[in-house]
Amino acid sequence: MKSLEELKAIREKALSQVSVRSDENKIRVIVGMATCGIAAGARPVMNALVSESAKRGLKNVSVTQTGCVGMCRLEPLFEVIEPNGKSYTYINMTEEKAIKVVNEHIVNGNPVSEFLIGTSEKN
Repeated sequence: MKSLEELKAIREKALSQVSVRSDENKIRVIVGMATCGIAAGARPVMNALVSESAKRGLKNVSVTQTGCVGMCRLEPLFEVIEPNGKSYTYINMTEEKAIKVVNEHIVNGNPVSEFLIGTSEKN
């Protein structure tokens, strides 16, 4: 590399080869997978989310994991973020509850209020 222009060209080439990880049209599901989440059962919940999404052929859903969300007593938990930016945090989840969220919220657009933070904490 001998000039600033060469450096800029290398940068532009690298940027053009990087794919953006989040798609504006996808529903994002982010599962808390820190030690507290895993100990509470987050791994089977995440597997259920991935399996059910695949079984139903959902191409508009991205299931990923994150570290500690800071609500350890509510684990396992995950957040569903719709393409419009609206988010829903589901708490105290199980595999069965996760499948219900996929079928009712992600597929049919009806959030499952009984599992949402705020709603379920009032019980």
